[in-house]
Amino acid sequence: MSKPFSDKPRYFEIQYLNSKHSIIPFLKDIYSPKKGDYILEIGSAEGGVLKAFTDIGCFCTGIELSASRVALANNFMSEEKNAGLVNFISEDIYNINPTSLPHQFDLIILKDVIEHIHHQEKFIAIIKNFLSENGVIFFGFPSWRMPYGGHQQIATSKLLAKMPYYHLLPKFIYQKVLKIFGESTQTINNLLEIKETGLSTKRFEKLCLQNDFQILKQTKFFVAPIYEYKFGYKTRLLPRWIGAIPYFNDFFTFQSFYVIKKKVYKVERGIRNKE
Repeated sequence: MSKPFSDKPRYFEIQYLNSKHSIIPFLKDIYSPKKGDYILEIGSAEGGVLKAFTDIGCFCTGIELSASRVALANNFMSEEKNAGLVNFISEDIYNINPTSLPHQFDLIILKDVIEHIHHQEKFIAIIKNFLSENGVIFFGFPSWRMPYGGHQQIATSKLLAKMPYYHLLPKFIYQKVLKIFGESTQTINNLLEIKETGLSTKRFEKLCLQNDFQILKQTKFFVAPIYEYKFGYKTRLLPRWIGAIPYFNDFFTFQSFYVIKKKVYKVERGIRNKE
């Protein structure tokens, strides 16, 4: 696993290629974006994912907590912004009232974001308010239990950055290990925060069902699609026999893709039925 990209133009390109060649094809049998559709990305970073959708003519909105990353997104996508195809907002998603936005969205994207969000039960409950009637949500995230699910590649220690699975240690032992190897207070706090918010596939699916979302499609990867553009590795699906074993499969799931939508209810003879 490598360090986070400091080459922002290259990182933007990687996100763009992954969106164009992995995310959009994954969506196509459920939702095919077309000109004029409204797309929202939560945790939009430098905007690379949305670039693949503005190329189609979609109207895109990116919500990103980091003001510096929004500034980069506005720079990288200045032409699209001037053409009215994209708008970036620097804000915490919890501080945004869906009714303050000019429209609801046909597609909401969260790529490598849900595992960083606090109070995920609350988040899954409110996100449906941003969706149009037939809208869908795409999630892509690494399993918490996979070798680098703790994002320990951000550690400054070369050994810790490459060591798998130790993020699964009890919190007090994990923290001591990070201190012994000289990690800064900020890095330790960041890694401990991810330990609090890390998400297993089973828990994600449970949260969806508890909040009346239907899982339309899911795929688990042993080699994540984005690794093709980062490292030149060929995408590989998780073997079916591993994926079929609850809990165990999370230790090998480097990335999961999901598409979900709100369950539809109809009233028939006084009884509320799910469709």
